[in-house]
Amino acid sequence: MSDSSTSSSGALQGAAGLPSASPLDRLGRGLRDLRISVTDRCNFRCPFCMPAHKKYQFLPRRELLSFEEIERVTRLFVSLGVRKVRLTGGEPLLRSELPRLVEMLAGIPGVEDLALTTNGLKLAPLAQQLADAGLRRVTVSFHSLNPETFARLSGLGHSPEPVLEGLEAAQAAGLGPIKLNVVPMRGVNEQEVVPLARWARQRGYVVRFIEYMDVGTLNRWDPETVISATDIIDRIDQEMPLEALAPAHRGEVATRYRYLDGGGEVGVIASVTQPFCGDCVRARLSAEGEVFTCLFSRHGLDLRAPLRSGAGDDELLRLLTAQWRGRRDRYSEQRAEDLRAGRFEAVEKVEMYRIGG
Repeated sequence: MSDSSTSSSGALQGAAGLPSASPLDRLGRGLRDLRISVTDRCNFRCPFCMPAHKKYQFLPRRELLSFEEIERVTRLFVSLGVRKVRLTGGEPLLRSELPRLVEMLAGIPGVEDLALTTNGLKLAPLAQQLADAGLRRVTVSFHSLNPETFARLSGLGHSPEPVLEGLEAAQAAGLGPIKLNVVPMRGVNEQEVVPLARWARQRGYVVRFIEYMDVGTLNRWDPETVISATDIIDRIDQEMPLEALAPAHRGEVATRYRYLDGGGEVGVIASVTQPFCGDCVRARLSAEGEVFTCLFSRHGLDLRAPLRSGAGDDELLRLLTAQWRGRRDRYSEQRAEDLRAGRFEAVEKVEMYRIGG
């Protein structure tokens, strides 16, 4: 490996990977969170992300960033202010030797929180290995307790049983508190909002109900299918009274509530009805090395080409800093404005399975 591929820039060494402040974008937002997609493949075909009606062409292995390349890019992001790192996909547990990558990332000074989002199908046999490697938390996408509905939402007829086993294994491995991402959709699984909240509460899981979003273009999004965060909380509150909690930190995407009897919490992510673009501090790295500054972006910054052509850290840092400083993304706010004005039209966006949720 050439000298240019090591973390040797003055900018990186001078701050010891821990800058006093991150670059600000054009709306005054800093950079604190990084989501890393390790694969574009998935063993589910969920209708809101990777619907089964389409045939997919996946990236060949040589086009994926190597673990060493991911580690290098993560170090650069940490030098720009990132403190929270989350591994996503596609389905990240399909990437072979993932615990090795976890160990590499956990060893980076400045990474304060290392988490994983998964559908949980392959979690049970890997949970302890991931925890031993340094993973701190796991979030599982889990949209139904009903076997028939679960099979429908998985797109491939999967049973929830392996996922339930994965949740138990993750909890036993200390990867908690376990979080569940649930997307309620009108006419599909809306009747499970309260049962899921109650079931998760009994087991010590924290649910995040996410408004159905127009991520990508494949899911044929219809705003009439959205169940609002307000509706979700009202349904739960009627049976298990809730009280709003203050945000834990700036940029927190979930609005959190605690159960009044003291038994846990629940949250909602209201990207459609109550956008939170103004506090977004998140960047995304795709499996093939593109950096996106918004979940709803159309194009990203190609970092793989300079990485593999011998670019030094100074050059890569300049590219990343310029991209962030030029950022003006506020898609969810613009979508809300367009919906209110009756002029919303779908636009081409990167698909979620390429950059994670």
